Parts: sequence; C-alpha cells; structure tokens
Amino acid sequence: MAETLLPAPTPETELPAQPAGQRVWSRLGSFFLRRREASIFIIAVVLIIYFRVSSANFLTSANISTLFGFIYATAIIAAGEVMLLICGEIDLSVGQVSALAPLIMYFVYQAGMPLWVGIIAGLLVSAVVGLFNGIFSVWFRIPSLISTLGMLFLLNGISLTISGGEPVLTPVVGTINQVMGANPYWEIGWALAVMIVMQIVLSFTRWGKHTVATGGNLLGASEAGVNVNRIKIGNFMIASTLAGLAGTMEAFRIASIDPLAGGTNIMFNAVAGAVIGGTALSGGLGTVVGAFLGVVSLQILYDGFTLLGVNAYTFDIILGIAILIAMALNVRLRLWREAGQQ
Repeated sequence: MAETLLPAPTPETELPAQPAGQRVWSRLGSFFLRRREASIFIIAVVLIIYFRVSSANFLTSANISTLFGFIYATAIIAAGEVMLLICGEIDLSVGQVSALAPLIMYFVYQAGMPLWVGIIAGLLVSAVVGLFNGIFSVWFRIPSLISTLGMLFLLNGISLTISGGEPVLTPVVGTINQVMGANPYWEIGWALAVMIVMQIVLSFTRWGKHTVATGGNLLGASEAGVNVNRIKIGNFMIASTLAGLAGTMEAFRIASIDPLAGGTNIMFNAVAGAVIGGTALSGGLGTVVGAFLGVVSLQILYDGFTLLGVNAYTFDIILGIAILIAMALNVRLRLWREAGQQ
C-alpha cells in the first residue's frame, strides 16, 4: 500500500500570526519586565505631571532646589546599598556613618589641617567602618542585618560622645562649600555622577559582574573562581564611603554638623528607593539607575504631598504598599527568568 503523504505546511495551514497591535503590547510588556527602570521612570514622570497640575508651586525654582536637597543624599547612599543588596547583603549603619563623617572632618579641621584633608579623613573613616562591617559579616559569619545593626548603635554612641551631643557650624572655606553641597545644582550633580559611575562599575566591569554572580549564586560564583569574600567586603566599604560622602555634603548644605543627623530614616529611604527601583533583597538583581529613579519618585511623592497639605501618615501608607508591590514583582520576575520565560 502506498504511504499516504501529508501535504507540507503552507502559510495558510500554519498558526495565525499575532496581530500587530498584540505584538507591540507584548514587546512593551517584555521590555518593562526586563527593564524595571523604564516603568519607574514613567511613574516619576506621571508624578511630576500630576503635582504640576495640582500645585502651581511644584516646579518653581525654590521648590526644585528643595527637591534636589531631598534627593541627592538619599540617592548617593542608595547607590552603595544597591551594590550590597545585589551581592546578598545589607548595611543598616549607613545613616550613622553619614553623621560621623562630617564630625571627623570638623575635628581634623579644628586641629589645624586644611578642610579638604578633613573631608578625606571623614571618607577614610567611613571606609574603615565598611571594612569592619565586611569582616564581621564575612569572616565571623554574622548576618549583615545583625552586624550592621550593632554598628549603627556603636557609631551613634561615638558621634554623640565626641560631639557632646551638640551640633557645630560647618567650616566655611571658599568654593569648597559650594562644590560640596551648599549649591543645590552641585548636590544633584554629585548624585548623578555617583549614579553613572556606579552603574558603569556594575554593568561593564569585572567587579560588577562578580557582584551579580555572588548574589545570584554564591556557591557557583565561588567555584567559578570569584573571590566572594573580597567582593562583599569591598561593597561594604563602597556603601560606607558613599554614606560618608552624602553626610559630608549634607553638613555643607545645611551649614551645620549635627550628631543626630542621618540615622535610620535616610537609610530606610535609600533601601526603599533601591527596592522600588527593581533591586531584589534576595540578591543577584538590581541597577543603580533604578535605585536613583526609585529615590526620585519617593521624594517627588513626599514633596508633592507636602505642597498639597496631605497628612504625612498617608505617605507612609503609600510607601509601604509600594515596597510590597515592588518586592512581589521582583520575586515574580526572578521566577520567570529562572523558568526561561523571558
């Protein structure tokens, strides 16, 4: 019996192609899932438009200057936190580091050294704090949540002890004050520069790739030859140094050095901005650009609510909901990627 041959498939017998409109939406959805920065950028733009329509004062030069003051310090700290979160760690002490660094700068200056030497000394002390955080977390295997919590209280006590709990005036020395934060455009310029540099480090350098590998699969990265301990300790030092920079700039901005400045509020805002910007607390996923946009969105929301006279408690409600939604999306995105659906 002759074998019956089935006709070769033709365009008419193939499955119908997706309509053009559906393909566009599918591609857009895929893009937003892969690039969380795109979605948070759109949210920031929508917030700007909404508050501009709702309040004539929102885009005034005075309010923009105020907004820059809200954004830059938190964004700089968030850039360091992203590096830690991606490699599977966290630093709760960065807020207290930001309070200690300008005090070190002040006492070095009072000892007769140039102000720029004091700034460098404050940043070096900040880096040493990060080194100890890394040693406690990596070598002694103390969870970073606990080790940096202990460091938070230790640094707070040190700041209050050496200052007597009293604020002091920030030294005024020529253009250093303008460059280091007294000018709002320098403030946001520093934040943008830190964001760009750290994103380049994360995306295009071996250090950044090893950071992602460490957070994504610690054992696999170690077996592949990545010095995971060095990566984690180094990122603790980066986070603390950036926190010291943010605190020093804040001292120049407000012309005062307060031992009670910084604290947990700026730290939690930095972590919240990173999470909302797409960084996973479980490690292995995140971008500095996303964290920056997350911080910008939060501060626009806070500033806009203030202008509209909305109760501050409402902001905390929205912030909590935003964090929960962001974390749920991050977990779902990770599962999709692991399942090969992206």
